[in-house]
Amino acid sequence: MTCCGYTVFATPLGACGLAWGARGIVLVLLPEARQGAVRARLRRRLPGTREAPPPPEVLRARAGILALLRGEPADLADVVLDTSRVPPFDRRIYEVARTIPAGETLGYGEIAARLGDPAWARGVGRALARNPFPLVVPCHRVLAAGGRIGGFSAPGGIAVKRRLLAIESARAGRQPALFDDAELRPGAVVSPGPGS
Repeated sequence: MTCCGYTVFATPLGACGLAWGARGIVLVLLPEARQGAVRARLRRRLPGTREAPPPPEVLRARAGILALLRGEPADLADVVLDTSRVPPFDRRIYEVARTIPAGETLGYGEIAARLGDPAWARGVGRALARNPFPLVVPCHRVLAAGGRIGGFSAPGGIAVKRRLLAIESARAGRQPALFDDAELRPGAVVSPGPGS
């Protein structure tokens, strides 16, 4: 991969940023309203990095991110990430998170269990809050216990997480059963559905 630079690009949700180095993508920035704000965040996080024409690998990553944010099928599993500055525990968490398909979710505890100890759920949450590769490492697909939305450290916070899950048609939170308990109580009135 050609060294080093960043690019800012428009998406359906706003301006995103990608930065790369010789070993792969080093930073992904989620959408903000203005491209200038994304450029400022990139320069602050990676001093000395300059805007540059993206090499082919970065163009493919950008195309995948754009497709994902348009609600189109996109597989970002082949995007090469430079994880050399990522702690080993976080790296393991990101590897698991990258296996979550679009439209599906896992809980913090489920990832911790896959790593060998369900008690590591808080550590999973902290690592995902530091995730330098959102979307490529889809931390938005990781939920709190009971399917609750949990946190999201990107600009826009939980609203952006909900939006990303909606784009992927993923469900967060308690889903009603086919025959919810309220409808089964004696004396409950069940209204007919459409077409009845």
